[in-house]
Amino acid sequence: MSSPASSAVERAAAALAWLRHARLLHPAGRTFSAEVLIWGTPGPPTGVPLLDLPGRWPATVRLSKGVPTPGSWPDVLGVGIRLHRDPEPPVDLLASSSGAAPVLRHLPLPRRGFTGTYSSIMPFRAGRRRLYLAVLADPDSPELGRGLAELPAAAGDDGPRLVLAVASAVGPWRPFGEVRLAGRRDAREDAALAFDPIGNVPPGLRVAGPLAWLRETTYRGSRRGRGVRLSRAARRG
Repeated sequence: MSSPASSAVERAAAALAWLRHARLLHPAGRTFSAEVLIWGTPGPPTGVPLLDLPGRWPATVRLSKGVPTPGSWPDVLGVGIRLHRDPEPPVDLLASSSGAAPVLRHLPLPRRGFTGTYSSIMPFRAGRRRLYLAVLADPDSPELGRGLAELPAAAGDDGPRLVLAVASAVGPWRPFGEVRLAGRRDAREDAALAFDPIGNVPPGLRVAGPLAWLRETTYRGSRRGRGVRLSRAARRG
C-alpha cells in the first residue's frame, strides 16, 4: 500500500478512537494478570524458539468484545496475550473467535460465550511455511462464561485456563502451551494496555499478507487517537 493510503487509514482510525474515547477495535474488555507456560510443539518443530522450547513467563491477558454488543449477544470475541520477557521485548499474541476447521480459522466468527477457538486470523511466516496461532479454551478447566460480566474477578490454580496452539493452513491444531489466569486488573490498567500485534511478533515469525498492513495501520491510529504511547521495550519489539 502507498504511504498516502497508510496515512489516510491511520488518520481515520485515530479520529474514530478519539470520538469514542476508547479503542477502535475491541473497546470493551477485562484484563488479567496471568502466567504462560510453554512446554513445546509436539511433532515436527516449527523453527520458532518461543513455540518449540519450554519456558515460563508472566503475562497480561485481555478478554474482549469486538463491537461491542450488549450483554451476551453474539459478537466477535477477542483474546490478547502479552508475554513479559524482560530484558527482551514483549511478545503480543492476538486472536479472534473463529472456527477450528482449516477453512474457518482465517475468518472471525461471532459467538455468545468465551469458550471455543480463537485464531490469529492473520497468517505468519516461519521460513517458507505459513502458520496460524490459536488460543483454545481448556475443556478441563472452568468455563469463562457468556459475557464480560461473567468473567471471574480472580482465578488461580483452579480457575479458567487457555491453551496455546499452532497449525499450518490445513493441518490440525498442535498445543504447545497454556495460559493460567490470575487476578483481574482494574479499569485504568485495562484502558492503558496497548497491544502491538505487528511489532511484537514472536522472534522467528513474520507477518504476511495485506491484513498485516491494515492491522498495523489501524492499531497505530487507534493508539494515537486515545493518546497511548508504546513503551520503549514495546517499540523495540
